[in-house]
Amino acid sequence: MFICVWNRVGRHALTVRAFALLLFGLLAAAPPAGAAEPLVADLSKHLVAITTGFSGSDVLLFGAVEGDGDVVVVVRGPTRRETVWRKQRRFGIWINTGQAQIDGAPSFYRVAATRPLERIATADMLASHQIGVDNIAMSVDDRDNSAAPAEYRAALVRLKQRQGLYGDKTDDIGFLSHRLFRTDMRFPGNVPVGTYLIEVFLFVDGQVVGAQTTPLAISKIGLGADLYDFAHQHAATYGIIAVLLASAAGWLAAIAFRKG
Repeated sequence: MFICVWNRVGRHALTVRAFALLLFGLLAAAPPAGAAEPLVADLSKHLVAITTGFSGSDVLLFGAVEGDGDVVVVVRGPTRRETVWRKQRRFGIWINTGQAQIDGAPSFYRVAATRPLERIATADMLASHQIGVDNIAMSVDDRDNSAAPAEYRAALVRLKQRQGLYGDKTDDIGFLSHRLFRTDMRFPGNVPVGTYLIEVFLFVDGQVVGAQTTPLAISKIGLGADLYDFAHQHAATYGIIAVLLASAAGWLAAIAFRKG
């Protein structure tokens, strides 16, 4: 058994008219026909603000392509070092029997495509662009002789999928016409903060003929952001204040019950 520790809202609504205006603006900003790019894409918003009561958000990605082809979108969160422990049951209790440090693991990862990935490109081509959970480049520092690095990697992926941070399937990209496409990217309430990279690929006959990367910021704002920053920048002080507040709450509760 492995365990890992590391340091909904409704779908984003756009009327047909508003979506058409977004696409019109995108196409108007594209180069002239003589120098047309094979792929252009953009986001409905470039900031996901996490406030008190945040339960998730959707971001619309939309774009246009020149000619035929398949579109693949990869959403990748900031990479972190993860620690994965392996637990075993000994004498009726679960204890840690091994661990591994995993570098290069994205904090969030999802893929969307117009068709199944295996029908778009070869396994080697997908691996070269790190498209698909199995192709994420991670470095495993294994300190457990009784478990292979691949087991720790698989355990991390399962845990991330269970938390809704890694996709367990390829999401759909829909074409609205021969050129225009769109997909909704869902970010759950527990999404980590940071700068995300939205990679859009255009494949033709198994080869990448166009690519674009767009950043997306996910950030805490308001009182929640102030508390988050204070807790990380002054951890000792924050801990003392938390203990004092908990003690005060217990003391007041004891008085209230005594009077009752």
